[in-house]
Amino acid sequence: MSASANKKLMQDIFAAAASPDQAVRDRALFTASLADDARWIVTGQYSWSRTFAGKDAILNDLHGYVRTRLRDRTRTIAERFIADGDIVVVEAKGDNVTPEGVRYDNDYCLVFRFENGKIKEIREYCDSVLTEKALGPFPQSARPAAAR
Repeated sequence: MSASANKKLMQDIFAAAASPDQAVRDRALFTASLADDARWIVTGQYSWSRTFAGKDAILNDLHGYVRTRLRDRTRTIAERFIADGDIVVVEAKGDNVTPEGVRYDNDYCLVFRFENGKIKEIREYCDSVLTEKALGPFPQSARPAAAR
């Protein structure tokens, strides 16, 4: 796919998932666009930092755990898309609340790499202090066996 096609796909993915109405937030396009052997790399040096390898690990281990730490379905609003070849960079802002009422409005820089029309790799850069303050450390029991 071209850089413009990759950018358009990411714009569509974020638009579907950013509705203020949690009942209509849709992650189906993201799920369908994720390669089976995709990797999500949480950068940094904190408890969440690791590589989630494979579509199942991304959707269940990472996103599944995040869902348990938020009151409503996750909402991340894209602010800017930059595309170059097989890379799309998305600057985004979270709009979330934990079950305890703590705001979790992290700033993200997400670098998506495409291969054969599918998302092959995501590198996440965010405020790690805010993540652990609002969501807590990533629990040992929820970590993939390879990361323990």
